[in-house]
Amino acid sequence: MKLIITVIEDTDAAFLMEALVENGFQATKLASTGGFLLRGNTTLLIGVDDERVEEVMQIIRTTCAPRKKIVPHITPELPTAIGVPIEIESGGAIVFVVDVDQFRRL
Repeated sequence: MKLIITVIEDTDAAFLMEALVENGFQATKLASTGGFLLRGNTTLLIGVDDERVEEVMQIIRTTCAPRKKIVPHITPELPTAIGVPIEIESGGAIVFVVDVDQFRRL
């Protein structure tokens, strides 16, 4: 058995959870923060049998594809001033796959 830990943007969380459930997977959702601009993230814990790991990975790839986004550029020197908009890469996922010795639902 494997535990897939994936960190995604909050905006992708509902879509990914829906896609996982449609394909027979369950996940535990945790709120998290980090990354560029310290935006909200969601961390999902997904327990799967070894042979279904790639299926989950494909769902994550499809649902959380990277994309470009325009955001206001804020400088530390003038945090209240809104500067020129900049393009950043948004979306995608950070995924860890770890072995699980034991899983129990109590």
